Amino acid sequence: MTYKTSFITALVLAISINALAQEKPSGLQIVQNVYDRPEGNDMQSELTMTLINSRGDERVRIIKQFIKDFGKVEKKIMFFLKPADVRNTSFMNWSYDEEGRDDDQWIYLPALRKVKRISSDSKSDYFMGSDFTYDDLGDRHPSDDVHKLLREEKLNGEDCYVVESIPKDEEYMYSKTVSWIIKDKWIGLKKEFYDEDGEHLKTLTVKKYGKIKDYWVIQHSEMHNVQKDHTTRMELKNIKIDTGIADSKFTERMMKRGVK
Repeated sequence: MTYKTSFITALVLAISINALAQEKPSGLQIVQNVYDRPEGNDMQSELTMTLINSRGDERVRIIKQFIKDFGKVEKKIMFFLKPADVRNTSFMNWSYDEEGRDDDQWIYLPALRKVKRISSDSKSDYFMGSDFTYDDLGDRHPSDDVHKLLREEKLNGEDCYVVESIPKDEEYMYSKTVSWIIKDKWIGLKKEFYDEDGEHLKTLTVKKYGKIKDYWVIQHSEMHNVQKDHTTRMELKNIKIDTGIADSKFTERMMKRGVK
C-alpha cells in the first residue's frame, strides 16, 4: 500500500468515526428528549399505590389523578379516595419549564383542615409512607444535573441509552442517578438512585407502558428501596387523555373540596 493510499484510507476512517460520533446524542440531549416527550394537553387516571414491606405485607391506596400542561408550567393534583385513614388527603405539584426554578408543592391533610406548602427542606421526605420523595413526584429539569452517556445496551428487549446524571447542587439528596432510556421512545425504563454517600439507595423500574392516543404512557412502575427492602407499586387505570380538564381543577380550593 502506498503512502497516498494509506493516507486516504486513514482519512476516510477518521471521517466515518467522526460521523458516527456526531450521530450519537449527548447525555443532556437524551434526558432532554425524555423531558420533552409529548404526553397530551391533559390526562386523568385512577392510580393504585401499593406499599409493600420487607415481610410482603401490603397497604393499598386508591387515588384520582389529574395532570394538565399550561405551556410553561405542568400542574398535577392527586386526591386520595381509599382507605378511610387517608381519604380526602390531596397533593398538588406545579413543575416549571424555567431553568433553575423549583417545583411548587402543596399537601392538604383533612385532620388539620388546611393546605400546607411543602418547603424546599422537606422535599427529601417520603410521600405518604411510599418510597417516592416529594421531589421524585416533581419533574426535574435536565439543566439541574450534569449528564453523561455511559453506554448503550439492551434491557427487556429494548435498545437503551444508559445515562449517568450528577446534580449540580452538592447538597441534593442523591449523589447521582443512572437511567436506562429507550431509544426513540424516550421512556426511562429503569433508574437507579444513589444516596449522599454514593451507595445504591433505590431503583425505579417501569413494568408496563403503551400508546394511548399516539402518546407513550407509563402505566405500571415500581420503586424498590434496596436499603429498607420496601417497595411502592404505582398502577394507572382508566387513563383518559385530552378531555379538556378545567384550569380551576388545580387550586388550593379544589384540594380542600376534593373530587366531586
